[in-house]
Amino acid sequence: MAESLDKRKAARSARWENIARGLYRFRSNTLSMIGLMMLVFILLVAIFAPVIAPYPEDAAGKTRVSARLKPPDAEFAFGTDKVGRDVFSRVVMGTGLALQVGTVIILLATTIGVTIGAVSGYAGGWIDDLLMRITDIFLTVPALVLAIAISAALGKGIINAMIGISLVWWPGFARLTRGLVLSLREEPFVEAAYGIGAGHMRIIFRHILPNAVSPIIIKMTTDFGFAVLTAAALGFIGLGAQPPTPEWGAMINDGRRFFPDEWWIATFPGLAIWLMVFSWNLIGDGLRDVLDPRSRR
Repeated sequence: MAESLDKRKAARSARWENIARGLYRFRSNTLSMIGLMMLVFILLVAIFAPVIAPYPEDAAGKTRVSARLKPPDAEFAFGTDKVGRDVFSRVVMGTGLALQVGTVIILLATTIGVTIGAVSGYAGGWIDDLLMRITDIFLTVPALVLAIAISAALGKGIINAMIGISLVWWPGFARLTRGLVLSLREEPFVEAAYGIGAGHMRIIFRHILPNAVSPIIIKMTTDFGFAVLTAAALGFIGLGAQPPTPEWGAMINDGRRFFPDEWWIATFPGLAIWLMVFSWNLIGDGLRDVLDPRSRR
């Protein structure tokens, strides 16, 4: 009894030591810390958007034609658009929407991809062949093109855009998870679980996937920014959020016809997208150093 307790304490101590070591490695990476600070800034902007935005009602469609196409000044920090709406307020109010869109897309794609990849890698045989051929079909078509086709079929709107992107984003997670499961299913702890009568679902979700979670988390963080970028692309061509929703891609589309004379209408939403993508990429690189043993030197 005492020996078992000592083993549990030692395992807990080793786990906390690994966490502390990982946090130290993350803090030691300057670019990762910059990405984290940028993301914290984005989150604070999203949370306090109604307070930060001087004209939050502009996100709901209020117009002031007398102030249309004003350049950045003391009153309108990012200028105004074609109907006099404050671009700064709309960019700020759109931050929360961008985070929500990225979160929904990544969670849906991860759920679909991890489930398919885990079943494929564990089952093998014809099930593996069938699921991987379906995955290959999705991979043969460029993700953006397929997302446009699915979103167009479902109809315009931010919800349909998120569904369309999620349905083309899962193959990467499926491929990654399948490879991880194939390497883990022959491990002794899996054979031991099978030997004591554990069911297949229990082995997959209780024993295999917890040991494969690190690469999946890394992919989720690195893909988040690109999911936001893809959603902005759908918004740009009119398949995403519909007016007057302050979606960054749609805002760029509104401003492109006035570029370069009224450059601010499209430039500031574009910079917001860049900041979102760049911050998540930096954090993903930092997490790779922490969670991926192969990247440690």
